[in-house]
Amino acid sequence: MPEGHTIHRLAADYRERFGGRSVRVTSPQGRFADSAALLDGTVLERTEAHGKHLFLGFCGRDGFGARGGGEWIHIHLGLFGTVDFGEAPAPPPAGTVRLRLVNPGSYVDLRGPTACALITDGEKVAIHARLGPDPLRPDDGPDRAWARISRSRTTIAALLMDQKVVAGVGNVYRAEVLFRHGIDPYRPGKDLTEREWRALWADLTALMREGVRNNRIDTVRPEHTPEAMGRAPRADDHGGEVYVYRRARLPCHICGGEIRTAALAARNLFWCAGCQPA
Repeated sequence: MPEGHTIHRLAADYRERFGGRSVRVTSPQGRFADSAALLDGTVLERTEAHGKHLFLGFCGRDGFGARGGGEWIHIHLGLFGTVDFGEAPAPPPAGTVRLRLVNPGSYVDLRGPTACALITDGEKVAIHARLGPDPLRPDDGPDRAWARISRSRTTIAALLMDQKVVAGVGNVYRAEVLFRHGIDPYRPGKDLTEREWRALWADLTALMREGVRNNRIDTVRPEHTPEAMGRAPRADDHGGEVYVYRRARLPCHICGGEIRTAALAARNLFWCAGCQPA
């Protein structure tokens, strides 16, 4: 499942290619056809991301939504959703394209999302309300998450994956940020200090912003890059240089100990017991 930086990058890509212009909106697959017909020919006015949720905001030619109010396509890619951009003219749709946007210069196809629905302003507000703060949203900060973490007996690794606590953090950022700060992933949230949490939040913000810029996750510090350490680059289809993610049983870049893995919060956790002592 894409992590939050990918969704913010998609919001920027949609805005750059289609923002402020009327668009053709279709659903070649047919599952979004009725809603697409309402939006066809309207203007993509705004794009927004919150955690792993993408919102595309439309208005009609009269400045109002197709139904007289705010109109948003809410997208959650889930495990199998993909978004593919291309240059016009758009080719015949291939596969099960749920949503296609087209303008004179570009097209974009959405396939296999968990969610793709036309929602109102009020419904959008309700989605935001159930999500935690997002390190990439400029108006969000660490305080609301800290209020929950500081009272919780749940492990910090599980809390970081709970989208109601922190929105947008996935398995890679969870493992990497805890390693970078030497925090045992099994430590209960209530045992973190506020200073530790604020440092984690600041680091997540910086790492995820870098992820948006580069469209990949790199978490190793300059002194631990392959060039600096004289080691081979990471060979993995996820790309990016990391400390522990998907490096089970390999030696730690810092202490040389074996990277461990275990299931936690329905995902595989990765950590170094030497650098993240209990």
